[in-house]
Amino acid sequence: MFSDVGGLEILTLIVMAIIIFGPDKLPKLIQDTMGFIRKIRSFADTAKEDIRSELGPEFKDFEFDDLNPKTFVRKQLMGDQQDPLGLKDMKESLDIRSVLDDKPAAPVNGRAGSVSFEKAAAAPASTGAPLQPGERPPFDPDAT
Repeated sequence: MFSDVGGLEILTLIVMAIIIFGPDKLPKLIQDTMGFIRKIRSFADTAKEDIRSELGPEFKDFEFDDLNPKTFVRKQLMGDQQDPLGLKDMKESLDIRSVLDDKPAAPVNGRAGSVSFEKAAAAPASTGAPLQPGERPPFDPDAT
């Protein structure tokens, strides 16, 4: 919430508070503010407990953070700790660091670091048979 407030801004607010309220009233003002924050926090905690008790035992694992749309979508798509869509494997396979390093490019068309625009051997005609596990589908470079 206050992550975008820098040190210089906090120091400016402290100096302004001392100038406006004075060193005599400032401790009392801080105590009153902290008491108000504690009351609001206890009110919110009590309201959360009342809501949980009213929902019943079916919602004992209910968390209010789940109402955040980003968390809700992630939980619905990913499950609790499962990865039914295989997104974790995709994330691990996309390694941007290897692209940003000064490593040479992976070999393309048999030659490292260069791309050949020669036509590749024609792909065999598809017979409509299903692919075997680990078999790559036929690729037609002229179709792209």
